[in-house]
Amino acid sequence: METLFNQGSNLAGGVDRAFIFIFSIAIFFTVGITALMIYILVHYSRKKNKNPQQFSGNTKLEIAWTVIPLIIVLVMFYLGWSGFAPMRKVPADAMQVKVIGRMWTWDFDYGNGKISKELVVPYQKDVKLNLFSADVNHSLFIPAFRVKEDVIPGYNNYLWFRPIKKGTFDIYCSEYCGLAHSGMVAKVVVMDSLEFKGWLANLKATGNQPEHPGLALLKSNTCLTCHSLDGSKIVGPSFKGLFGRKSTVVTDAGEKEIVADEAYIRRSIEEPNAEVVKGYMKGLMQPYKGKISEADLNTIVDFFKSENAKQ
Repeated sequence: METLFNQGSNLAGGVDRAFIFIFSIAIFFTVGITALMIYILVHYSRKKNKNPQQFSGNTKLEIAWTVIPLIIVLVMFYLGWSGFAPMRKVPADAMQVKVIGRMWTWDFDYGNGKISKELVVPYQKDVKLNLFSADVNHSLFIPAFRVKEDVIPGYNNYLWFRPIKKGTFDIYCSEYCGLAHSGMVAKVVVMDSLEFKGWLANLKATGNQPEHPGLALLKSNTCLTCHSLDGSKIVGPSFKGLFGRKSTVVTDAGEKEIVADEAYIRRSIEEPNAEVVKGYMKGLMQPYKGKISEADLNTIVDFFKSENAKQ
């Protein structure tokens, strides 16, 4: 079964047993009921002139169709519970990793500012993932490990597993979290303990740095729902490398080339439909004129300047 279903963690077997049993029962009854329907249609067709008979009061049959489904449902419950219960019992010595989900990426925090875009874990070592969301509802799903848990703002959730196979496995977000939901993917890399220790020792500390207040303003105003930070194209142009970037915009008077300086960024926030970058639709962003303060505008512009200086 392990080879057939690519079980990557110690918890996968319990999930697969419940799935196989429920799926088998569904197939059995689907085939059985369909076969019975076909038999009745043929056996009692008009050509054979057979009249179907009505009968009632068969106690044995009534007991059978009550007891047998009850037993099947109880077995389903038992297999489901026996597969689920261990998922909430975390071993005391499990290695802990903080997982932050945000639109639309995963960050894996190993402490001391060491943050990775891949979840790297040691082979045959219990691992607990502490799940946090920086914005909206997400759901961390590792299919090969058969583990999935919601990542909810303000709710401290978790999951754990013990990898029983080395290699690289997929991570998905299984809860719709916005336009780039389908691109919110990552990898689990399972390696030997000694190799993992070397990887962790060489991982540069890039976290634990205060977030720029301009970025916090962009998040609070849901700007990152339509504009990415990594260069990917969604509803609006990406914020990556924005300050100083040359673009062609469409205005009521026609097309023109602009440079994304401080004045342009301000206009784009206050009157976003006056100059729309070519290739993007007009009317999708609401004007923020009068809705955002001068101080906040300065803070946002400063964020774009500081990001440009880093590149």
